[in-house]
Amino acid sequence: MADDQFRAGFACFVGRPNAGKSTLTNAIIGQKIAITSNKPQTTRHVIRAVLHRPDSQLVLVDTPGLHRPKTLLGERLNDLVRTTWSEVDVIGLCIPADEPVGKGDKFIATEIAELKAKVVAVVTKTDLVSKQALAEQLLAVSQLGDFADVVPVSAVAGKQLDVLVDVMVGHLPKSPRLYPDDMLTDEPEHVLIAEMIREAALEGVRDELPHSIAVLVEEILPEDRLTRVFADIYVERPSQKAIVIGAGGSRLKNIGATARVEIEDLIGTKVYLDLHVRVAKEWQRDPKLLRRLGF
Repeated sequence: MADDQFRAGFACFVGRPNAGKSTLTNAIIGQKIAITSNKPQTTRHVIRAVLHRPDSQLVLVDTPGLHRPKTLLGERLNDLVRTTWSEVDVIGLCIPADEPVGKGDKFIATEIAELKAKVVAVVTKTDLVSKQALAEQLLAVSQLGDFADVVPVSAVAGKQLDVLVDVMVGHLPKSPRLYPDDMLTDEPEHVLIAEMIREAALEGVRDELPHSIAVLVEEILPEDRLTRVFADIYVERPSQKAIVIGAGGSRLKNIGATARVEIEDLIGTKVYLDLHVRVAKEWQRDPKLLRRLGF
């Protein structure tokens, strides 16, 4: 196609915790790139995923959710979110179809109204409601702000995803390609692997743990047909360490088994995964430890 018609740019999905942002990113890219979990605030790294089309390149930036910060980590995450928002071309404000529009949605809609980005309201999880309820929600959402478009989608059922992508691409500037054709994400492998381990560690853990878990991949050693991955799971207290390890090491074994399958998918070889659980007291409040753990 003529280069002067090609569009490329950055977009991100925002919304309150559990509005379906990461699930939507994964569904659009067709690969698992952003970490998903039913625990709010699981995304800590800005992960960029690139969708290549003949006429465009849509670079999806995955940001942590905006929340009221209680720790230094929380404050840093909020700063990161605002910086990212100010640099993208299109923002998709995600609002679930199955929950009433609330204070959190209004707060975020107000925050992003000031930016230069085009804002598209995305009503997610449409597979969970009736047509009537969806129509009412679309009306409620359209009254939240002055949106460029309002698009209902279901990432789980794969409904309307291409419509959403068309709409978002339509709001991108005309531009040459920003990334090589074969590139899916610009995150280094060890960050993605750490996120996969952290996601496995979060599964089924009681509510006191989500923000106390961090993962650091110490070493990745590729051998002939096997890749050895050495990683540490950090928690803040010995009691949490016991929870992660589980009776007779059973939980840690499960975490390893779950994460290994994901990592093998990512890097395309068999993986030997060596996991250790370590206690780093109050790491969320300690600038030195935050740096060491990549924040």
